[in-house]
Order: sequence, then C-alpha cells, then structure tokens
Amino acid sequence: MKPALDSCRQEWQERLTKAINRAWFILGEEVAAFEREFAYFCGSPFAVGVASGTDALEIALRLAGVTAGGAPQEVITSPLTAAFTAHAILAAGATPVFADVLDDTLLLDPRAVEARITPRTAAILPVHLYGQTCDLEALAALAARSGVALIQDASQAHGADYNGHPLSAWSPLIAYSFYPTKNLGCLGDGGALLVGSAEHDRHARLLRDGGRDPKIPGSHVSLMPARNSRLDEVQAALLRVFLRRLTEWNERRRHLATVYDGELFGIPAEWLRPVGRTPNGSHVRHLYVVRVRRREELIRYLAEQGIGAGVHYPVPLHRQPAFETPDSCPVAERAAAEVLSLPMWPFLAEEQARFVAAQIWKFYLG
Repeated sequence: MKPALDSCRQEWQERLTKAINRAWFILGEEVAAFEREFAYFCGSPFAVGVASGTDALEIALRLAGVTAGGAPQEVITSPLTAAFTAHAILAAGATPVFADVLDDTLLLDPRAVEARITPRTAAILPVHLYGQTCDLEALAALAARSGVALIQDASQAHGADYNGHPLSAWSPLIAYSFYPTKNLGCLGDGGALLVGSAEHDRHARLLRDGGRDPKIPGSHVSLMPARNSRLDEVQAALLRVFLRRLTEWNERRRHLATVYDGELFGIPAEWLRPVGRTPNGSHVRHLYVVRVRRREELIRYLAEQGIGAGVHYPVPLHRQPAFETPDSCPVAERAAAEVLSLPMWPFLAEEQARFVAAQIWKFYLG
C-alpha cells in the first residue's frame, strides 16, 4: 500500500484535505462521486458503497430474496475462498453449500454446482479467485434454468471481465472488497455492491444505512430491518484517486505474471505448476499462485532469502469448524495442500520477481 500512496501522494492529500475541510464524513460528496465513477468503470448502472466486501455480499443476498426465519435456503459457493464469503451467506440467513473447483484454474466447477442444486437453493455465488473470472456463461445459464440468483464475489477481481464483456453483463449483483491488499484498496475496510436496477439501488441504500430513506436527510425513521454498513468519505476520497490508476496497475500485474511464467518455465510439473488460466476471462492477477510440493519447506527457504510467500487458502471452507459440512470437494482439498502465492503487486520490480523465481529453481533443482 505504501508504494501506491507514494506514487500519487499529492493528489490524494489534496482530495483528503478537501474532504476533511467539508467536515462531512459519512455518505457525502466523495462517496457519491466514487459510486458514480466505480459504476462507470465496471459497466454497471449503479454502485453502492458499503463498509466491507462481506457486507456487500450479505446485502446482495438479501436483495436476491435470501431471508432469515423462513423456509431453509441454501447458497452454493466455492470452498476455496476467504471465510468471509461463507460468513456473508450465514449472516443473510442461508446455509452455505460447497461445490468443488476445477483442477486447472481452481475456479468453481459449473458441473459440481449443478449437482448441488436442490429446491432449497436460493443463489449461486461464484468467487473470481485470485483475480480470474469463473465460467460466467455456464453459471448464468445454470442459474436461469434453475430459477436462482447469480451473485458474483469479485473481491479479488477489480477490473476483470469475461468474454469481452463487463461482469455486470452476466448478473446484476456483484460484490467488491477494498481491503488494503486488493487491486483497488483503501486504508482499512471498505466495499461496494454493483446493482442493475434503480429499485435494487434504492433497496441497497436502505439496507446499508439502518433502513433510513436517503432522500430524507437526517431522518431517524427506519423503514425496514437493516444494518449499519457505510463506506466513509475519507476512504472514498482515496479510492477515487486509486481508481484512476487501476487499469495501469492491473497491466503491471499482468506483465509481472508473464515474467514469473517465463522464469519458472521448465521446473518439472511434479514440483511446481502455476494455476491455469481460462481462455474467456481476463485475469487481473490479484495473486500469482502456483501449486507446489514440499510447500512448508519452500516457504521457510524463501523466508531465509528475505522473500515472503503466503497460502490462499490452507483449509477449504467445508473443513473449517464454522462451516463444516459432509460435502465432498476433493479437488479443493488437494489444492489447499499445494497452493502458494508468490510476491505480486504493481510496484514489484522485475528483478525482484526474477530473484524469487531463481530461488525456487535453486530450492528444487540446486
């Protein structure tokens, strides 16, 4: 985050100063402007700023008709994602059901999803993992045939599209997180929900602000059960500056990924193989992930060389105590034992990426 801040310090400092001088910190001019700009960037008619990507997912589920207290409802999603995807499903009043992922890309497998659909299914919630889009054509068709909602978790996919079309072309409800490590991040938690209709826009704004009508300033009357989930002015001011650079930063990530691809080529696949790419979806390279053998040894070795590497994600959700189910997801389980995220951010130097790859070669092949 610091290199990103340094790269446009004067601009964001000026914008923050203006926001602070206005002394209006909640749902003011900066949030409204960011919502318009982010919606335009994403090709969606509306964007609603909220406090986190988790809240964006929960509100999307509620807009899709998921409610607590009625007949049991289920939402099908990936087991290979951050726990907050499933927490949002629980918070909305539904039960998460986990379908397996594809072995090559680790994205949600449409055939596995279809096998999980029951009369209780209310929505399908694909996760655009590591910055790459799922098979939205197949999932949208499946959702339409089944009469369920398709809600996209794009928390790792800012700026991605599918088959040459924006994500909003495949379903109207799309959730984003602005956690600091995201391709588009802020200085804390933040999120946004894209919606496709004026009615959903109005409803989402009620749900994020205690059920109060935004057309009645200062109103203290709640029109419906809701929550407190608002993107604040300071974060929106910063996000507006970063949004202007997002395309450039995504292109830099893609370039660094090609550097890794070239430098790691030739390591035997039984030791290391990059997670695959789909031909139809753009990849904004939130993470550069490889599947490796002897992962814990490799992490320790890289740390000794001053290289940080992470694991996204070590335990699939269906094997975590909060969500444990009898669902069988063997591909996700194998992947969780092998995935390793290498350093990836727009300000990583090519030489640093080459050094990382050289150390991996040294670890495996001396």
